[in-house]
Amino acid sequence: MRGSRFAPFAALVLAGCLASKTDIAMLQTDLQTMRAESARGDSARRAQADQLLAQITRANDSVRAISTRLAKLQGDVANDHYQMSREIIQLQELSGQSTRRLQELRGALEERAPAATGPAAPGDSTTAAAAPGPGQLFQSSLDQLRRGSVGVARGGFEELLRTYPTYEDAPEAMVYIAETYAAERNQVAADSVYGLVVQRYPRSPKAATALYKRAQMLRSAGQGAAARAALERIVREYPRSDEAALAREQLRTLGR
Repeated sequence: MRGSRFAPFAALVLAGCLASKTDIAMLQTDLQTMRAESARGDSARRAQADQLLAQITRANDSVRAISTRLAKLQGDVANDHYQMSREIIQLQELSGQSTRRLQELRGALEERAPAATGPAAPGDSTTAAAAPGPGQLFQSSLDQLRRGSVGVARGGFEELLRTYPTYEDAPEAMVYIAETYAAERNQVAADSVYGLVVQRYPRSPKAATALYKRAQMLRSAGQGAAARAALERIVREYPRSDEAALAREQLRTLGR
C-alpha cells in the first residue's frame, strides 16, 4: 500500500528530471546556433574590413601614382618651356643673322649697280655716281658699330634716315642709333631714341625690339619698376612677338 501511495510522486519527479534534461539540451543547441551565427557574422565583418582595407590601399596607390605623374608632367612642362625659350632666342639670333646677310647683299648689289644713264647736271655726274645707296649706308654703319666706332656708326645711320626716310630697315637703323648711345652710357639719349622707334614705327617688329632693349637697359641701371613697365607693354601691345615670350619669362623673376 505504501509503495502505491508514492508511485504518482515518483512519476512526477521523473517527469521533472526528464523535462530539465530536454531544456538543457535545447539551450545547448541554441547556444551552438548563436555561436555559429556570431562566427559567421565575425567572418563577414572581417571580410568587409579586408575589402575596405584593400580599397583604401588601391586608392592610396592611385593617389601616389597620380602624384608621380603630375610631378613628372610639371617637370616636363618646365623643361619644355625652358627649351622653347632657348629655341626662341636661337631663332632670334638666326633671324638677325639672316637680316644682316640680306643687308650685306643689298649693299653689295648697290655697289655693283651701274650708274644711272641719261643727262646729268654739269658737275653732278660724279657725285651722283658715287652716292651710296641705303643698303650701303646701312651696312657700312653697321660695320663701324661692330668695330666699336659708335660715333661714326651713329652718323652713318642718321644720314641714312635723313636721305632715305622710307627705307624698309629705317626702324632697325634707329634701334642701332639707340644702341650707340647705350654703348656710350648715355642712358637718357638711348631711352629717348628707343621711344622714338615705338612712336614712329609702332607696327614694325622693331618696336617690340626697342621696348625689350630699353627694358634690359633700365634693368641693368637698377630701375626695376620702369623695366617692368616696358616688359608689360611688350606683352600687352605685341603679344605674338618673340620679345613678348622673353618678356613674360622675365616678368616672372623681376620683383615688383
